[in-house]
Amino acid sequence: MPTVDLSTTNLLLGIMAAVSVLQGLLLIGAGVAGFLVYKRVTQLIADLEARQVAPIREKVEAILGDVKTVTARVTEQTERVDHAISGTMDRVDETAERVRHSVMDKVSQATGVVRGVRAVVASVLTNLSPGGNGARSSADAAGRL
Repeated sequence: MPTVDLSTTNLLLGIMAAVSVLQGLLLIGAGVAGFLVYKRVTQLIADLEARQVAPIREKVEAILGDVKTVTARVTEQTERVDHAISGTMDRVDETAERVRHSVMDKVSQATGVVRGVRAVVASVLTNLSPGGNGARSSADAAGRL
């Protein structure tokens, strides 16, 4: 059998092994660098939140508390006004009904007086008429007025 020279193949295999080791080290280095960047960014966000966001959050919560208090007061006052308006409307309706009945009573009384006066006038006119035989009723005489 002829002898084969494997030195070129071994050299290429050694180069590929060295490159693979370098790639592995590079990936480990990238992972460590990524972790360090993540840790720094997380710390920066925590610092920003402590310095900027926390005071603003406290102020917003205080404002929201005030808004809640004002809303409760407005709701209470609205209910009071609504109750007062309802009571006033009920009293106005009751007063209007009383006035209507009072006016109707006065009108009925005035109508009665007018009818009585009319009947008296009709009766007097019937009795004073030249042919005053009394055959006409007072209602007929009142109808002529």
